[in-house]
Amino acid sequence: MPQHATSPDFLQRLAELEDQVAQLRRTGWERDELPFYPTSLHTMPYEDNTAFTTVWESILAPRTASLSLGLVTIGDVVGTTNTGGAWQVVMAQTDIVMSGAVAATFSYQFAAQVIDLAPYRALTELKVQLQVRRTVGATTGGKFGTGGAIGIAPRYARLL
Repeated sequence: MPQHATSPDFLQRLAELEDQVAQLRRTGWERDELPFYPTSLHTMPYEDNTAFTTVWESILAPRTASLSLGLVTIGDVVGTTNTGGAWQVVMAQTDIVMSGAVAATFSYQFAAQVIDLAPYRALTELKVQLQVRRTVGATTGGKFGTGGAIGIAPRYARLL
């Protein structure tokens, strides 16, 4: 029968336990990054449509508890006309889980949220789409000729 000798020194055993707990905590912070791919016909990340258009998307197997998602948006300026819009994050083709406005200024804005993946755990594949549309501003000129082109892009996407 194998025997296991433990140190009778309480402080030494406590130090070993603290080291093991610290190791477990560090491994618990590991995260998987989720890549996004551009889908817009105008390429990344600008769009000038007045209807929501998917600009980035990804497909994942929802085996984790949540998705931490960070976005960056930017408006446009055509001549002296500022152009802005709206953005949304759509899951499973229909569920809007995040949304906001793209300010009608030529400056970056940031959005972040942790999205609960529990309602999607039974799915084998889950599509995540980043969509944007132009709502105010120029209707001619701009990057593609039909008005200001607003942008959205993922800053980070971590499966937690």
